[in-house]
Amino acid sequence: MIEKMAPSRLQDVKPYIPGKPVEEVERELGIKNAIKLASNENPLGPSKKAVSAIIRCTKKIHMYPDGGCYYLRRALSEKLGVKESQIVFGTGSNEIIELIVKVFGHGRAVIGNHSFLIYRIILKVYGAQIVEVPFKGYEYDVERIIEELKNKPLLLFIDTPNNPTGSIIRKKDLSRIIDALHPETLLVLDEAYHEFVVSKDYLSGIHFVKEGLENIVVLRTFSKAYGLAGLRIGYGITSEVVAELLNKVRQPFNVTIPAQEAALAALKDEKHVQRSVELSEKAKRYLYKKLDEMGLEYNPSYANFVLIKVGNGREVFEKLLRRGIIVREMSAYGFPEHIRVSVGKMKEMEKFVKELKEVLK
Repeated sequence: MIEKMAPSRLQDVKPYIPGKPVEEVERELGIKNAIKLASNENPLGPSKKAVSAIIRCTKKIHMYPDGGCYYLRRALSEKLGVKESQIVFGTGSNEIIELIVKVFGHGRAVIGNHSFLIYRIILKVYGAQIVEVPFKGYEYDVERIIEELKNKPLLLFIDTPNNPTGSIIRKKDLSRIIDALHPETLLVLDEAYHEFVVSKDYLSGIHFVKEGLENIVVLRTFSKAYGLAGLRIGYGITSEVVAELLNKVRQPFNVTIPAQEAALAALKDEKHVQRSVELSEKAKRYLYKKLDEMGLEYNPSYANFVLIKVGNGREVFEKLLRRGIIVREMSAYGFPEHIRVSVGKMKEMEKFVKELKEVLK
């Protein structure tokens, strides 16, 4: 049997299941004007400057891309206040996660039991020993994390804001985790939703990179606030020694020309990011008000999505789907009674609320 040729550990790997294209959902169910609120995408789309940059670069796509992302690297270095040699680029921050596990995933790795699914999948693929720390409600249990750090794991993954709960690691708690880190434990802070955070109690891990901490990687992406999910481009900020190790296992020419050009242009359009954040905050305020009126439990989110307790998450997901509303059911994340709803435009949020009320009657 051909499957016996593969490592036995792959038998325990459950692949990430993406949603179907909106067009296919409409065709299968015989509906029109379906709304996708499942993948935490930016409802405003990309910056017009990014779109123009993509169109201009089509004349160059017969060429290999710049393997070092020279111009984007320089722009990010200036924006973030780090050295160019401290930045690693990937096809989305997902690829950076895989690079990290390729290099450091040969031992004990700590993740939250409700953290981003990709951590668990990639760690299993590479044979890491996974330790899952239970959440405390909708948040990371910082005390349990600090206790687990006494065992000196090779890796600690924390997404802040967390996907799927939307919670953050607060300043004082992040500092406590940093203080508890063994020099040979690499902390991976996934800040994919960083731009959406509106809180004085939040501190980016880049602060500690600038302070000279070697054993930390901060992950960022252009998929969310910048609206470039379809181009797949993300990056990691870390120490020069870790960046060098990650670049040793990174494929050459991994980031395409359109992705580099669009990201560079998107960086120059902060007004678009600001509009995206303002829409997210407005839509969440509206959604919280309606959920309170409906008596539904939810977790106030620092990202562009909200986790809502609805009873049977799978059943509500399927009923909403038949009404043209695509959300995410959360059993794979350990929340079978919940759905995760991405922030959309206000009309989309109003339609979601209307259909949710009907489904829950």
